[in-house]
Amino acid sequence: MEYGMIGEHLSDSFSKFIHERIVSYYYKSAVYKYEMQELQAEQVKEYLHASRFKGINVAAPYQQTVIPCLDEISDQARETGAVDTIINRGGKLCGYNTAYSAMIDLLQYSGTDPAGKKILILGTGSSSKAACAAASDMGASEILRVSRTGREGALTYEDAYKGCTDADIIINTTPCGMSPDLDASPIKLESFTKLCGLVDLIDDPLRTSLVLEAQKRGIPAQGGLYMRVMKEIHTFELFTGSDISHEESRRIYQEILNSRRNIVLTGMSLAGKTTLGTLVSGKLGRRLEDTDLMIIDREKREITDIFATDGEPYFRDLESAMCRELAAEKGIVIATGGGAILREENVDALKKNGFIIFLDRPLDQLMPASDRPLADTKEKVAALLEKRYPIYRSTCDGSISNDKTPEDGAEKILSLLDMI
Repeated sequence: MEYGMIGEHLSDSFSKFIHERIVSYYYKSAVYKYEMQELQAEQVKEYLHASRFKGINVAAPYQQTVIPCLDEISDQARETGAVDTIINRGGKLCGYNTAYSAMIDLLQYSGTDPAGKKILILGTGSSSKAACAAASDMGASEILRVSRTGREGALTYEDAYKGCTDADIIINTTPCGMSPDLDASPIKLESFTKLCGLVDLIDDPLRTSLVLEAQKRGIPAQGGLYMRVMKEIHTFELFTGSDISHEESRRIYQEILNSRRNIVLTGMSLAGKTTLGTLVSGKLGRRLEDTDLMIIDREKREITDIFATDGEPYFRDLESAMCRELAAEKGIVIATGGGAILREENVDALKKNGFIIFLDRPLDQLMPASDRPLADTKEKVAALLEKRYPIYRSTCDGSISNDKTPEDGAEKILSLLDMI
């Protein structure tokens, strides 16, 4: 292996995926092959001394283990006490910490300025050390780490709730809320009334429950995908000696973000969700899922039968189950039922990995449908639109006016996502 990653359990291939995208974007042809090499603890020293690689990433738990084997380490690696990248320069092993630079990139991208601020950092692992170093170098006035045990000089969460509710910024470096435990959150925000920013280093899902809670409270919040991509971009630069511009970095991030996030279409019945979803999925080569069709398939009966036999609450429960199921998916197109946004839990689930787009269709183009019990007359359609319109608006991440051809609507969706 010339380039790649060493670690203990390397089931995660996302780093490989990012490197392939960077190489493809930047050079338009293969420059190096990024591979994964699992090692046991007793093999690490021997592997490094053999020096058969040119550049490698180092995954936990070996980011401290490798340090005694290196000839030199960067100031950032020394400050954080962790090495996540090693470059072999003619047998001289040089260690770096790209998480530090990527952490600064994430804070700047999210508009979260630590200067003069009180920072709470959740977690005490290597990522928290990078966050501490970055926040300190960016001028934070006070930095406190929080953990469940309170070890290594950290506060407990109880301490944080009692004495740190004046924190300005929270940085989560714990895995709490990571897939598949999508509903978990390391801390509740209601007591932190001065918060002006929050970042969560988790990149799967794209928006954790913690990020969503902050956004609902009007607190600027950002997930960890940007940091993850920037970390691999800095690694690429070390591997190749290249410099990737700020603009190129943003384009690479946007491409990777769009490849992973779901496109979620909301709106009234017959607003064009399935039609536009089919067109968009075809253009992008993605799978389309329609929550109404999923329900019909699972129940083996039509929606009118479900409403007539079991009532609307039963149907809404089925709908919520479909939204939860699709929440963990990545890179698909989802057409929702007209009432899916009526339950906050559905919106939260769909936003974890999705970008919600409201298809705003004029009332005179919304025709009644006999297979939609709540919208089978013009009067019902008008009443539903009046009731639901503010909810569609408040729950979407973006909207398009779907008042022309389906092809026009599909192009608007792609333009909104910067995919054209």
